[in-house]
Amino acid sequence: MNHSKTLQNRKSVALLIETSNAYARGLLDGIIAYQREHDPWSIYVGEQGRGAQPPLWIKNWKGDGIIARIETDAIATVVRRTHLPVVDVSAARLVKNIPWVETDDREIARLAAQHLIERGFEKLAFCGEPQFNWSQWRQQHFTEMATEEGCEFFVFEGKSRFNNGYSWNAERRRLKKWVQNLPKPIGVMACYDFTGQQLLDVCRELEIAVPEQMAVIGVDNDVRLCRLCTPPLSSVIPDTHRTGYQAAQLLDQLMQESGESEECILVPPSGIAERQSSDVYALDDIDIVSALRFIRENACKGISVADVLKAVPLSRRMLEHRFQKLVRRTPHAEIIRIRMERACRLLRETDLSLAEITSRSGFANPDYFSVAFKNYMETTPRNYRKKNRLSRRN
Repeated sequence: MNHSKTLQNRKSVALLIETSNAYARGLLDGIIAYQREHDPWSIYVGEQGRGAQPPLWIKNWKGDGIIARIETDAIATVVRRTHLPVVDVSAARLVKNIPWVETDDREIARLAAQHLIERGFEKLAFCGEPQFNWSQWRQQHFTEMATEEGCEFFVFEGKSRFNNGYSWNAERRRLKKWVQNLPKPIGVMACYDFTGQQLLDVCRELEIAVPEQMAVIGVDNDVRLCRLCTPPLSSVIPDTHRTGYQAAQLLDQLMQESGESEECILVPPSGIAERQSSDVYALDDIDIVSALRFIRENACKGISVADVLKAVPLSRRMLEHRFQKLVRRTPHAEIIRIRMERACRLLRETDLSLAEITSRSGFANPDYFSVAFKNYMETTPRNYRKKNRLSRRN
């Protein structure tokens, strides 16, 4: 095989994606995974931060396609002038009529709302940054879900840092006043982890107990940032790997077919990383809180409702009644829910066999697990793994 000919036939692709945050690095990981499974590209990428000016080399670059986080007018202008196939991986939508691949903000908001409501919070709040579309969308969907559940709801709309006269000190004072005036206990969704970290700092300054008085959940699961928070921050996990993979797949199709597309692909999140900032149940019933914690810690060890009864001073009838009233599920349904969450995570994120996943999820045997999984998820474990998991080989 002629090596020089192979290099000549290789597509040249520019990645205008920042390397400064966990979300963008996850996109790059997904693009890398697609590359390893298909014909390799010649990649052009530079180190840049979010909102940075486009690299100088892109103006005269002669390539075949671009994957970009189009978040500034400058990058939008450069991308338009190339007249190349482009896939946008930003929610800003500064260039119309091109395909884009983004996280599913409705599902992100649903997971966050469900997480807080399941812990008994009847008062919810959202802390956003309205200069970003994704923050606005998450607020909208979170508000809808809180309203549907009959929750009392509050919103902090931060001022755009891009506005003239913006002052971080003034904005922090606004945030501090808002947090101080919120009714407690309350569950708060931060639009992303950085805002969550700011919330936790304010709570510490005001001596508001987290998670007892205020539970906080962010988005992005920026592991280092979440662990630096005090207490560590719970966070919705966007499937950035899959998002990057699908963006690469879509660009590959566009370059091969020399066509145009306005396709929109929304990728659902892969779950929640639960940490101390939301590790609480906002219930007045101490016995039910104890039962919930026992179930969460032991559901995947093969426990039954009989084991739960040994952990709390309640009769089965009283446990069932109070549990159903406060949690809106039976103790058995909660055990199954925790097990299914674990099973789904293992199917998505590991190569473990069905037998091993059965064991680690607390089910008796693979046959029973397969039937229970299909009834619960309306699909088989095999099909769920195929649909929700892409190759993550290093």
